[in-house]
Amino acid sequence: MNRRKQTDKPFGGQITTPPPAPWLSSPDGELPAATETTIKLSDIVLPQHQPRRYFDPQALKELVSSVKQHGILQPLLVRPIGGGKYELVAGERRYRAGQEALLEVAPVVVRELSDDQAFQLALIENLQREDLNPVEETEGILHLLEIRLHCDVEAVKSLLYRMKNAHSKGEQPSKSSLNESSKNVFPNSDNPQTEDNISDQLADETESSKNVSPNLDEEQSNTVQQVFESLGLMNWLSFITTRLPLLNLPEEILIALRSGQLEYTKAQVLARVKNNEIRKKLLSEAIANDWSLSQIKEKITAWTDDELTPDSKASNQIPDRLQNITQRIKKRQLWKEPRKQKQLVNLLNKLEALLGDE
Repeated sequence: MNRRKQTDKPFGGQITTPPPAPWLSSPDGELPAATETTIKLSDIVLPQHQPRRYFDPQALKELVSSVKQHGILQPLLVRPIGGGKYELVAGERRYRAGQEALLEVAPVVVRELSDDQAFQLALIENLQREDLNPVEETEGILHLLEIRLHCDVEAVKSLLYRMKNAHSKGEQPSKSSLNESSKNVFPNSDNPQTEDNISDQLADETESSKNVSPNLDEEQSNTVQQVFESLGLMNWLSFITTRLPLLNLPEEILIALRSGQLEYTKAQVLARVKNNEIRKKLLSEAIANDWSLSQIKEKITAWTDDELTPDSKASNQIPDRLQNITQRIKKRQLWKEPRKQKQLVNLLNKLEALLGDE
């Protein structure tokens, strides 16, 4: 490894992602020095848990072509893991491009980071991508909040909705039992984490998070606001109102969005198709044929008309027919016509018989 220099800047001033959020600093408030250097690509390993799941093949191909000509211009962020190996923290697309371009070495910034710090930095870098779709962004922010609040995603959603309700009522978050709970979560908060005690602390965090008071807590609310301010993407209230509902999209639509197979505007239109079978067929065809948004809208109209069976069409028409017939009978006052009165009574008796099971 060819050592270049050390810098007080966490990313050596060459990483385009924003500087680390304030909560990522060490317990004593000092950020560990970052070292800029070059190392062999073969000495870099990918982390077990990676926030980014999809890479656009065409964009990656273009980056590989650029890397072959100019090399990797932006340093990768890595952390030492022992044995002369380094774990990638940020810059996976550049790393993959370097591998495909058969580069032997790459410029890196080396920093000592805990597991949580490394994963949060990877999440933050992922959230700054230009091609990030709203669903990926929503899930990434929720994951970051999970780590910061030491609870699962459902608990995070519950807290966010309680914050929204309190905001709409003009209530202020109160100081509750989280201070005590956080002591349980971080029993040794005055001491930096080490690899030997991380797993034990994570187990404690999971158990302690179950005991957090259900009441809206000032410290929890401040943590949420701090995360959104650090990301600079949107405020927490906008996230609850416009982003969380996206996760209610049909599962197959979400999968297509996560994998980059479908644009978000197209996904919104397809999600409005209520019939599951028709929606899945339309989704498959839209991806296979690369339909435009207008084509998808046309196909939805055509398919929903063609795919409805006679029985389903008839069942959909029943409420309208009943209302129409009732209005016509009242208007003509059929019960006053002797020849039709008997037929009307017979029909009413049959309808009442249908309701006999109630």
